[in-house]
Amino acid sequence: MSARLVARDVRKNFGGVQALRGVSVTVEEGSVIGLIGPNGSGKTTFLNLLAGAEKPTSGTIELNGRRTDGLPVNRVVGLGIAKTYQIPRPFLAMTVRENVAVAAMYGAFHRKPGEARDDAGRLLSLVGMDPQAETVAAELTVQHRKQLELARAIATGARILLLDEVFAGLSADELPRSINLVSKIQKELGFGALVVEHVMRAVLTLSDHVVVIEEGRTIAEGAPQEVVHDPAVIEAYLGTEVARAPT
Repeated sequence: MSARLVARDVRKNFGGVQALRGVSVTVEEGSVIGLIGPNGSGKTTFLNLLAGAEKPTSGTIELNGRRTDGLPVNRVVGLGIAKTYQIPRPFLAMTVRENVAVAAMYGAFHRKPGEARDDAGRLLSLVGMDPQAETVAAELTVQHRKQLELARAIATGARILLLDEVFAGLSADELPRSINLVSKIQKELGFGALVVEHVMRAVLTLSDHVVVIEEGRTIAEGAPQEVVHDPAVIEAYLGTEVARAPT
């Protein structure tokens, strides 16, 4: 059965602050949903709720009809949902291969150490990090740390990935290569993805559908090119960047 993540009317309050005011999103295995909005709109909070790092104040989150809101992160990962972080969090003293192997051991399939190392080798080849396999994570560049973060998420066996600004901080030369790499991997492995991103080139290239939130609520959604030309979206977030985005 293909994985299907459904969030319905999800709300989150932090004390008297309403971070999310009823956001609904569906992510199907094989599809890429872009989630955009200005800083402070609630995007990362929403991903944290989906990943189990935070609990919603109200609303429901389901994977294949099973409620996941209220479950801890490790249980959510075990069911098939994994999240990357804006600032990668590798085990700095471990090698790249060891980092990916740990994710495979404690992910959905609980690989044995030998199997996990084999999986790590395959995934590092897939993300183009064979040369860095035995490099200690602390020595990696920003781009390679982000590639490692993606490889670790995939290694968990997740069928739904929550990608939090995986292109942030990349140079003009690194960006197109990274976008092409993520697109290639997603098509090859077929996982579903919810992509939070400020880099509009990435959103337009990768997404089948885009959801826009502002101040914790959905203000638009639809096909990428339709959404970025929506006057409400331009006013809330995109501004002149629309003119610079490729068509």
